[in-house]
Amino acid sequence: MFSFKKTLDVITLFHRPSLPASIRVLTILKQASAHASETATEDQASDHSHQNKMQRTEFELNVTEDPPTSDQLRSILEYVGGRKAKELVEGSKDERDAMRRLAQDGSKFMAPVTVDWNNGRAVIGDNESEILKMIGKLPKETNV
Repeated sequence: MFSFKKTLDVITLFHRPSLPASIRVLTILKQASAHASETATEDQASDHSHQNKMQRTEFELNVTEDPPTSDQLRSILEYVGGRKAKELVEGSKDERDAMRRLAQDGSKFMAPVTVDWNNGRAVIGDNESEILKMIGKLPKETNV
């Protein structure tokens, strides 16, 4: 019988290394990813019931310094709500204006933004508790 390993959920960080907030988010995500990998490989014969309650699912971290494409921005706006367009694209008034401004000048995109594409969630800025909450909601891997 074959068993297929579940593909990892993708978390993308739209990153700007010149911003301290963006560096903080990258650090948070790297630590969460390392923690998930560490707990996922523990010896299964030992009793780790306490740690398993706190265990996070592994995820694939994708860090990009490029602004999102128009389709990606549309998805992000769906996840966070169109009224937050002005928090994503500098100077924008609404969703349509954000799309137009981003197409004209990608540097208007305001990083950091962390996106869970598989589960339709995004966090604008460096709110650690919101980022960890988003990661904590990733589906846990189950053996079938």
